[in-house]
Amino acid sequence: MAVVGLGYVGLPTALALLSAGRSVIGLDTDPARLAAVRAGTADLLPEDRARLRAHAASPAFTLTAEPAALAGAGSVVICVPTPVDGHRVPAPGALRAACAAAVRHASPGQILVLASTSWVGTTRELLIEPLAARGLAVAQDVFVACAPERIDPGNADHPQHTTPRVVGGATPECGRRAAALLEPVADRVHVVGSPEAAELTKLLENTFRAVNIALVNEFATIAGHLDLDITEVVDAAATKPYGFLPFRPGPGAGGHCIPCDPHYLLWQLRAARVPAPLVDTAMAALAARPHQVARRARDVLAAHGVPVPGARVLIAGVAYKPGVADHRESPALRVIEDLAAAGADVAYTDPLIPSLRVNGRTLRHREDPAAEHWDLVVVHTAHPGHDLAWIEGRGPVLDATYRLDSVKERYLV
Repeated sequence: MAVVGLGYVGLPTALALLSAGRSVIGLDTDPARLAAVRAGTADLLPEDRARLRAHAASPAFTLTAEPAALAGAGSVVICVPTPVDGHRVPAPGALRAACAAAVRHASPGQILVLASTSWVGTTRELLIEPLAARGLAVAQDVFVACAPERIDPGNADHPQHTTPRVVGGATPECGRRAAALLEPVADRVHVVGSPEAAELTKLLENTFRAVNIALVNEFATIAGHLDLDITEVVDAAATKPYGFLPFRPGPGAGGHCIPCDPHYLLWQLRAARVPAPLVDTAMAALAARPHQVARRARDVLAAHGVPVPGARVLIAGVAYKPGVADHRESPALRVIEDLAAAGADVAYTDPLIPSLRVNGRTLRHREDPAAEHWDLVVVHTAHPGHDLAWIEGRGPVLDATYRLDSVKERYLV
């Protein structure tokens, strides 16, 4: 089997297949990522890190940057990222390149599975039709399906093998073969009638989360205006055994799922002049949330008589979610940009992110933030095992996680 893309989806998938006794070709065009996989230093949950140590030097695990290696695989699973650009427009360049490579090197009998999240029709447009143009008939010469990933990075409560997998084949036989292929990485496979149904399923899942995150953030603002504790309100609502699913407020949404995937749907709908006002509004609210955090930080500084220009502000945690060494699309980047643009002296502490680039500047993790004076600490991400007890008694704290209720001088967004 070949896995194209060894990121937070592809690498755990490859490791699960290896643990099931499969031989795996891991393809990634990033030399640094391949080096991290070989060295066993890739960001993974403890279970997968142990698997990587066990398989990194195995002859059953071949790592390569050469797409031609796909020709020797009996099946190909495509797991590349689907980001958006700075204007929130889909940037599917990596996806197009990966699918083109898979088509170019496809051989009779192969099963090709698209696991990346994208617009409805991607599997047909980037795999099925180009394969036919090459003279490879789907369901006769090759078998094609969409099976969108369902990996929750950094969350051991939802391991890949216990999360059902949705599979939509180009034909019933394609669906059957793809389902059998993925059985080692999922205890249950749910087959739908087409690749398009599988694609829209994943877009619905992530759009559902985006809309509800935007909603609970808005309710956090409402609760603050009414001098109520939003955490108490959400906990109370969650006692209802039906019709309610608890979401927690925060500084925004990051990563390559929630702030990106719904834009692939909106992009497609706009081209067809089909309105989706609820989704559009929710995504705009999510994009605005980090700016709201920065405005609140400026308000807290002003309330303490500290001018924003020259104020020393520390962002505690810049990863997009707890427990991951990943700051892609992190709201913290926007918060830092806004405060720096207002003249603040902004730094950060995050043991999982040694350095990051913001507006052309390289910032580095402050290993001992307690040794310095800060006019304001903005808690953005609280990693498991990352002790934040040092912030108590050191001045105002803006808690964008809504979870540090023991801090005395605590402000909420």
